[in-house]
Amino acid sequence: MSADHLTQQLASDGCHLFSGCGFPAPGLNEFQFDPIFTVAGVGFNKPMLLSMVAALLVIGFFWVAFAKPKVLPGKMQLVGEIGYDFVKRAVVLDTIGKKGEKYAPMMVTMFFMVWVMNIMSVIPFAQFPVTAVIAYPAGLALVVWVTYMTLTFKKHGFVGGLKNLCWPSDIPGWVMFILVPIEFFSNIFVRPFTLAVRAFANMFAGHLLIVMFSVASWYLLSPTIGALYATTSFAVTLGLTAFELLVQFLQAYILVTLASSYIAGALEEAH
Repeated sequence: MSADHLTQQLASDGCHLFSGCGFPAPGLNEFQFDPIFTVAGVGFNKPMLLSMVAALLVIGFFWVAFAKPKVLPGKMQLVGEIGYDFVKRAVVLDTIGKKGEKYAPMMVTMFFMVWVMNIMSVIPFAQFPVTAVIAYPAGLALVVWVTYMTLTFKKHGFVGGLKNLCWPSDIPGWVMFILVPIEFFSNIFVRPFTLAVRAFANMFAGHLLIVMFSVASWYLLSPTIGALYATTSFAVTLGLTAFELLVQFLQAYILVTLASSYIAGALEEAH
């Protein structure tokens, strides 16, 4: 149930401050959706729909922008080139170097996919960040982890790959019995976990805060001093929404930056 549904419920119940009803604090129910329809026993819910819409928007935009590229770009091509070059130059090439050229399409796709899924939280009728469901960041983290592992062992071989993952360079041998297990656990398990949680937790918390203050704005509204409370709560909602727009961009940027750093580590020469 989203903020608009909770507000409608409060309005239908006539539930306000001093009316005798308690504040219906939002919780995990905000992230649970009934299936829109079911196919072969699998329910298709709102986050699934929004993820497909986000994918179609990203694919559609770049298809229109680069379907017929011109030397003198039009508006769509110009915007597409700016977006592509930003991720390619500011993230991929700066992190990986010239070897990262071939990985730019993957990172550009991941950046815009995450960004658009995040932006869904402020789009009317959508009003939900898809990455607030852990399955979607986990899927992206899995793609990054598989790419990271594949490149590591392809570049260095099995033994060299293990050394790349577990054996830090320029470290005294007597501390290796401590560092090797830590590096192994960190690179194999912690990295994909933190990559997924980082993208998920901020959207989860941000959405919950916006819903809480949105509902509070209606609940606190009353002819007396509650109007002041409601106005304050609404101002906080607007501030959180503006801040969330920044966080949505930063989360996409951080994810592709970390993914690029993992690929750079996989491609670096053995010491």
